[in-house]
Amino acid sequence: MFRNDYSEGAAPEVLSALVATNDEQSAGYTEEGDAHSERARELIRAACGRDDVDVEFCVGGTSANVIGVTGLLRDWEGAVCTRDAHINVHETGAVAACGRTVLPTDDADGFLTPEAAERVWRFQTSTGRHMTRPGCVYISNTTELGGVWDRARFDAICDWADSHDLPVFLDGARLGSALTSPAAGGLTLEHVAERCGAFYIGGTKNGLLLGEAMVISHPRLRESFPFLQKERGGLLAKGRVLGVQFEAAFERPADGGEAIYWRLARSANERALRLRDGLVRMGFEPYGDSPSNQQFFVMSAAQRDAFEAACGCETFYKLGEDRVVARFVCSWATRDADVDELLELAAKLA
Repeated sequence: MFRNDYSEGAAPEVLSALVATNDEQSAGYTEEGDAHSERARELIRAACGRDDVDVEFCVGGTSANVIGVTGLLRDWEGAVCTRDAHINVHETGAVAACGRTVLPTDDADGFLTPEAAERVWRFQTSTGRHMTRPGCVYISNTTELGGVWDRARFDAICDWADSHDLPVFLDGARLGSALTSPAAGGLTLEHVAERCGAFYIGGTKNGLLLGEAMVISHPRLRESFPFLQKERGGLLAKGRVLGVQFEAAFERPADGGEAIYWRLARSANERALRLRDGLVRMGFEPYGDSPSNQQFFVMSAAQRDAFEAACGCETFYKLGEDRVVARFVCSWATRDADVDELLELAAKLA
């Protein structure tokens, strides 16, 4: 129930769109002739406030990261990122397997800082052609620990990247949660689109069956993306499945209300923060300060076992012999009743 935000299928509106279009025939691979993918591209460009970007559809986050990061890099370049970045620890060396290098900083909280990035830059460029040169900056929003970038912090790392002529690639697997979080501090999709060379809008973890929408402005990736996507096994023949879902997620309702993509993300955040407040009141120790749909708590292994058996949380870190960090994740499908049930159990374990 709280193991992750992709355990369920699709949000009803997305599933209904897939069923309603199931008998249609369209071109494959999200290419010309696939009206749903073209409409989804129009909607995403409008949401980004840019009509000069490419919008492409990927099957999942690892595929999007590998194609996006390696497409921005030349052979002798690497990606500057935090040491806990997804491309560094959770993707089985996928970037390295494609012949590119990851250059982690010593940042410890998931946020890439200009100071730490500058240390990596100076070291990697200290002996000229004998070391891998930084070629792009990789960040994720939310971070691996549920952190949310506000506009000031985001602009600081973008400014640093600009000063070194490096494109920023943003892993947006949980971008919906990040931008609807109360901690977003003025950071909007339009601003992300203005400053990043490429980023993606995560669908897998926000109510879609699968899929991520990549937004590309950097010329190198615009040229390389179609070929790398095919070469690296990321091109889906039934591409309309992706287009239909993102069309449903970003189509504004007739009454002018909010697109369901943002409503689903906001709902997940609200349940997660309600869960967090309840656990804190009972004396459970938060690990970090996540304002997103992921919440992390320090507890004993026995407490973790009880939570895991009842609601499916995950062990994120082991801190010692009998101390672990458990992760609780709320999704678009999490209900207040689900949170209440977990808190009832927590009261018995506190």
